[in-house]
Amino acid sequence: MKWRLIPPIEASGTIQMAIDNWLFIQHEKGQHPPTLRFYTWSSPTISLGRLQKQWPLFWCNLTWEKRPIELVRRSTGGRAVLHQGDLTYGIITPINNRRTLEIYKQICQFLIKGWSSLGIKLDYGIARRGYIHNSSCFNTATISDLITSDGSKLIGSAQRRGKKSILQHGSMVLSTNKTLFKTIFNQSAPWSLGLLEQLPDNCYPENIINILTETAKECFNIDFIFKPLSSKELRDAIQLSNDLKL
Repeated sequence: MKWRLIPPIEASGTIQMAIDNWLFIQHEKGQHPPTLRFYTWSSPTISLGRLQKQWPLFWCNLTWEKRPIELVRRSTGGRAVLHQGDLTYGIITPINNRRTLEIYKQICQFLIKGWSSLGIKLDYGIARRGYIHNSSCFNTATISDLITSDGSKLIGSAQRRGKKSILQHGSMVLSTNKTLFKTIFNQSAPWSLGLLEQLPDNCYPENIINILTETAKECFNIDFIFKPLSSKELRDAIQLSNDLKL
C-alpha cells in the first residue's frame, strides 16, 4: 500500500489542527490516501480535546516570554496538552472495521519500536481514577498513551473516528519548560518532559522522525510517496481554521 508522507511543518496550532482536520475529511471522502506527517509548533500552544468543556479562564490570557500562548481546539479527544518543544505525529488511515482500541494498539506499535531503537522502552498506560477531572493530558495515562518504565507518560495520543477513516495524532514531549508547565496546570511536570536530555547527543528531532518513518513502513507494511502540501492544499486547510477557534 502507498501512503503519503508529508515533510515536517512548523506552524501555529490553528494551522496544524486545520491541516489534520482537512486531511481527515479528504480521506473520509475518498479523495486522499492514508497519510503520515510529523510537525512542530511555532509558538507555545495549549490544545484542548474535542469534548473538553472546561478549562481555567486564565488560559485565555496567558503569555510566555512576552508572547501570547495560543489556545486551540483539537478535532480529537483527550485532555489539554501544552505544546512547547514537542514533536507531534499525525496519521490518517482507513478504519477497516477495526475497533478503536485495536487501532490505537496497531498504530502505536511503530512508536514503541522506534523509541526502543533509541533506548527508550515504552508500554501502554492505564487510566487511573480521576482521569477525566485532570486538566493536563500528560499527568494522566490511558490505554491509548505510551509510558516509560517508571510510569511517566512520553506520548499522548487521541483519535477522531469517521465512517471510513480515523485520525490519530499524538504529542511526543521532548523538552518543554517545566516552569511553564507548572504555571499552566498547577502540577509538577512529569519526568518525560525532559526526555531529550536523556537521549544520545546525536539524537535530534530529525533523527527521531527518520527512525519513526522507517518503523512505520515496517509495522504497516507500506511504502511512502514523499509529497509536501501544495499551496492550494494549505489554503484549503486554512479555510477550516475558523471551525477550530474557541
